[in-house]
Parts: sequence; structure tokens; C-alpha cells
Amino acid sequence: MIEIELPDGSKLTFESETSVKEIAGRIAKSLEKNAVGALFNGEIIDLHTPIRESGKIRILTPKDPESLEILRHSAAHILAKAVKNIYGHDKVKLGIGPATEEGFYYDFDLPVSISEEDLEKIEKEMERIVKAKEPFRREKVTREKAKELFKDDPYKLELLEAIPEDEEITIYWLGEDFFDLCKGPHVEHAGMVKAFKLLSVAGAYWRGDSRNKMLQRVYGTAFWKKKELDEYLHRLEEAKKRDHRVLGKQLDLFSIYEEAGPGLVFWHPNGAIIRQEIEKWVEEEHRKRGYQRIYTPHIMKADLWKTSGHYNFYRENMFFVPVVEHDEEQRLGNEEVPLTSEEIKEAHWYAVKPMNCPGHILIYKSQVRSYRDLPIRFFEFGTVYRYEKSGSLHGLLRVRGFTQDDGHIFCRPDQLKEEIQGVLDYVMELLSTFKLDYVINIGTKPEKYIGSDEAWEHATQALIDALKERGFDYNIVEGDGAFYGPKIDIAVLDAIGRKWDGPTIQVDFNLPERFDLTYVDKDGQKKRPVMVHRAIMGSIERFIGLLIEHYAGLFPTWLAPTQVVIIPVSDKYLEYADEVYEKLKGAGIRVKLDDESAKVGYKIRKAELMKIPYMLIVGEKEQQSGTVSVRSKREGDLGAMDLNAFLDKILTEIKEKT
Repeated sequence: MIEIELPDGSKLTFESETSVKEIAGRIAKSLEKNAVGALFNGEIIDLHTPIRESGKIRILTPKDPESLEILRHSAAHILAKAVKNIYGHDKVKLGIGPATEEGFYYDFDLPVSISEEDLEKIEKEMERIVKAKEPFRREKVTREKAKELFKDDPYKLELLEAIPEDEEITIYWLGEDFFDLCKGPHVEHAGMVKAFKLLSVAGAYWRGDSRNKMLQRVYGTAFWKKKELDEYLHRLEEAKKRDHRVLGKQLDLFSIYEEAGPGLVFWHPNGAIIRQEIEKWVEEEHRKRGYQRIYTPHIMKADLWKTSGHYNFYRENMFFVPVVEHDEEQRLGNEEVPLTSEEIKEAHWYAVKPMNCPGHILIYKSQVRSYRDLPIRFFEFGTVYRYEKSGSLHGLLRVRGFTQDDGHIFCRPDQLKEEIQGVLDYVMELLSTFKLDYVINIGTKPEKYIGSDEAWEHATQALIDALKERGFDYNIVEGDGAFYGPKIDIAVLDAIGRKWDGPTIQVDFNLPERFDLTYVDKDGQKKRPVMVHRAIMGSIERFIGLLIEHYAGLFPTWLAPTQVVIIPVSDKYLEYADEVYEKLKGAGIRVKLDDESAKVGYKIRKAELMKIPYMLIVGEKEQQSGTVSVRSKREGDLGAMDLNAFLDKILTEIKEKT
């Protein structure tokens, strides 16, 4: 007997193997008609997948977000068949073709290069397959048959070898002449994939390993309805206009230089102003919330990272340096004079810090702590370095060197919930200040972790309780915690609805144990504190990248590198323009005087491109009346305004961060 539990807790029983269709039909005929798959025991399956065991099920229709995985995986197979049809079934070798959060892709090894211009041709062939409503069909095969089917495709044979001996092997057919090694899920026939679009082509190493062959990856997306596809494509176009890498260059904010190293950010004066203003606000907010500012080194002994667990769980993302000490001298080694094998054996290994927590822990341990001292809240703008593969680096969003507004709270267990709520309050203040929406996720115990299951349960429950008492909605993301503890991750939504990694709050019972942290309780006994890791912005680099795209480069006045530009209509009014400049500068406004001998229209256009919030045009009329003609980048032409009135307006705007 197979027992199937429905979302409402009711149960259906079947005498033998069943299917999503049959289960949906037992619930309602309308559901059977609209079903495209199901979420069964946490896994998305399609209508082709037999159900041979008991479990929990939720039937999926096109209204369910999870159903997009079924649609998009099917679109990837249609893409693969179209490419084989065009370039030759015997000439195209297939890599992988999964669904992704934004769409799908497929990796190809073929003798010619696919260009962006070729995508239209491939799309037309996909449309032909869709119009023919070619069916998807699932087939269970033996390992021997699979090897025979894919004998000419080395990539599929490699994937086949990775399938455990006791695991079922399946292929999916599309029509009569295309098959792929695949577990699914897929729709019933290609005709269901109507709203799709190929987006780009790029290189991708097989299995993400630079030692392997470079394949050609074609990206696309698909939706159930054309309207949804059109809306997505519109967002993509809007995203191109907001690309922080393009705007960063246009507004002269930052650079990344290959000669200095990939993923390392150089802030130009304009970008430094934005960063400085944000850091000033963050520092003041920390001070008000009882944090103590500290500084820790950028490089520390490797043994420290072994104690923390980073060496075992995170070392592939760390930079290590061997230091050989000879009396008072030390040698690092270089290309001309590399370290000898003997020197390497004797070397003291150091790690460039990927995180700030061990440094904060050492400061906590520097003296005996009493229960009266807790909570202790440490904070630093800690610059860290993490090895990211060069192919994953992306402007400010994915870098190798970045700075966190990093803080660690050491508290008693009875203070934990209140401390989490205090951090949540701070996060909400941040999001409100920058006018950002958000989604809250709780990441639970990952596959690799340290500490006891009991400690993990306690920590996870503390996060849940803190959110519930504050009335926040949240999602549970199984296995997404850090290796040392569960976490709250807050995904920030930008102006066009994209999600960005943002604030994080992590509860840690494990590092206090590993470093033997204690405090003396009121009974005179040593007790173990709880540690809360938290970053309000997360990476400052990523946060500013988010803001550039969120604001499309037009920063609120309090953040704008140049807040006002003064434009005299001719050189005759430079003296009055200079008076206006001095008055604004004296009031603390970041102001520039455009005294270039050029036409007013050119100067206005230049200020528009630099996205300066306010332009003050001055000519004869303004000089005589002591006014300025105000143009707002957001509000348009505001007309003539008394200079003092304008000054009051902009100072209020800066103070209130509107």
C-alpha cells in the first residue's frame, strides 16, 4: 500500500504504483486537467514520474512558482534538440541543460561557434518543435543500454559514471529522434512551451573546472504566459540601463584593474564620497546601539583558522601565505627566488582573513568577563579577502576583496532573543533609510557543520522566535546555514524587483565552544556565552553596487558625490556664480561651479549625464534679484528661487535623507 499525504493533512491510499495525474484526479477533475507536476517529498517531479512510495505531495499547476522548473527544463531540451537539428546530431555533443532561477541554459560542444546572431535561427527551430507538439517520454534504462546510447558523447558518459550503482537511470525522449540522460522534470509535450526567448551565448568550462574544455553555453528563459515573458524582458532592458559597471564608469565611481588583480576594487573620489557618507551613517547608528568600534589585522596565523573551523570548512576560499623566519629576517619567496621545499616545511603559515570573527573572539578573550558585562557588542569595518573563481567575478557584486560592516555580539543565553531583535530593528532602519523592500529567509543546518544537533536546534528556534515576536514573515531554506550556525538572511529587492544578498544574522553556539569563551555568572561559575554574527549591509561593495542599480545612478541628495552644480549662462555672471558657490560650500553642500566656456545646453547635458541632483542656472535676472533658477534631476524645472530658500530646502533633504 502507498499512502499519500495532501497539504491539508488528509491522506489517500493506493494499492500499487501511482502517478501525479491519478492523485490529482482523486482530488478534483479540474486539478487533474491543470496539473503539470508535483512537489513530492520535497522534490519536483513531473507527470511522467511513477510514484512507488508513500510521502507528502502538493500538486503543481502553472500558477505555482515551482512549476517553472518543469517548463524551463523542458525548454532546455527543446533548445538542445534544435541545436542538434541545425548543426548535426552526430556533430553536437551535449553537456548539461538545467533550469535556473531566471530561466535555463544548455552547454554544447560543437565544431562551429554560436554567435548572438545565430540565436534567432535556433529560436525558429525551437518554435517549429513547439508547433509540432513533440511529446516528452520518460524511459528507464539499464546502465549498459545507457552506455550504448551515449557511446559517442563523452560528457554524458562522464555523468553516467557519477550515478550511484543503486540509483535508477532514466532518459527523456523528445519526439522520436532526440534523447537525453535526465531525471526530469518535463512537461507532457513541447507545445506547452510557448513563451520563451534565447538571451545570450557565453563560454563555460565543463563542470565549472578551468582545467576542462570550454563549451558554448546558450542562455534562455521561459514562462507560462507571453505577458510574463514580456514583463521579464522589459526588466532585463531596464537592468541594462542600471548596470552598475556601466554607471560606475560613467559617474567615475570605481575601477578594477587587471594589473592589480581581478576582483579588487579601487574607489575613485566620487565613489569614495558615497562610501564615506554610508559609513558615517552606519558608524553613528552602531554607536547609538551600544557597539564598540574595534580594529583587527588583515593577516593572522593559519592555526587560528584551524581552531575556528574555517581551515577545514572554508579553505578553498582563502588565501594563504608561507612566512619563513631567519632570526630577524623573513622571506616570502617570489618567482625569481621561490621558497625551497625545506623552507616551506619550516614556514609559519598565515591566512589573509576571509572573515573577522576570530579577531573579535580574541579581543573578547583578552580579559575575564562577568555576566554584568554582557552583552558585549563589537563592530568594525573589516576588509576581508576570499578566493572567488575569476569567471564568477562581477563588478562590485562578486569580488575578492571587500569590506563588511561586521559585528559580533557576545551575550548570555537569556539575552539572545532580545539581541537578535535589536539587530532586526537596526536592519529595518537601514532598509527604511534607503527605501528598500526585502524578503526574510532562515537558513538551517547544512550538510557539513560543526557542533551538536541540540545546539543547532536551540539556535534555529531563537531566530524563529525573534522573527515571530516582531511579526515578520519568513521562509525556511533547508541546509542554507553557515557551517557554524543557522542564520537569518534578508534578501533586498531593488527598484525592478531583483533580489540581492543583504543583511545577515547568524547564531553561533560553536565558536564560543571551540575557543573556550566564558563569562563568570552570578553564581560564580564559568558559563559559555552565545555569539551572534551580524552584518547590517553585508559587503559594502555589494551594497553600493545594489544602490547604483536601485537608483539607476541617481543617488538621493545626501549620498550624491556632487549635490549641486552652478551653471552661469555666460562669463559675465561668473562673479555672482562664485558668490553662490561660496555660500553653498560654506553650508557644507558638495557643490561645483561649471565655469567652462561652453554653451549652457552643453553644460546642462553634462550635469544630466553625471546625474547631479540639482542645477542652479544663474544669469542677469538671477544676479539682479539674488535668486537662482533651480532644475531638479527628479522634479524638473522648479523656476526661480531665493538662494536662502533653496539652501533650506536642500539642507532639509540631506538631514532627513529623503
